[in-house]
Amino acid sequence: MKITKLFLSCLIFFSGLSFAADPKEVFWEDLMPKGYIEPTYIPDHSNPMAQQSLDAPLVDTFNNQKVKIPGFVVPLEGDGRTTTEFLLVPFFGACIHVPPPPPNQIVYVKFSEGVPIINLSDAVWVIGVLTTQGWSGEIATVGYSMDGLEVLPFDG
Repeated sequence: MKITKLFLSCLIFFSGLSFAADPKEVFWEDLMPKGYIEPTYIPDHSNPMAQQSLDAPLVDTFNNQKVKIPGFVVPLEGDGRTTTEFLLVPFFGACIHVPPPPPNQIVYVKFSEGVPIINLSDAVWVIGVLTTQGWSGEIATVGYSMDGLEVLPFDG
């Protein structure tokens, strides 16, 4: 009986440690399959903001894992002080001033409670649980989604 209690206590303790562990740092190139070469962008003059490569393949390596990924915020929902939903993109102006990148280079992020985003031109780290569940909206088709946990300034 004591061995069973000890085993269960250790199991609970170590499972808590793995969840509390630091998130895995993921970068945009990690979200594309090895060897994948993005097709050359061909401007669509009838729709200059058209998203290219809608069939870009995803990577499931980080599916359902806690990750930390850098990028720029494109707000979707929120008020003047906080946002509850946004797209995380690899470069400033994506989806706003230039066409959206391929779906495997955009993460739809949702926070149950709003988070402050001070300056959209500043890069941030976003920590959360990443999935290969897509999302689609007026702005873009997205390959990855994240339940956001925290937003931090990007420290280079």
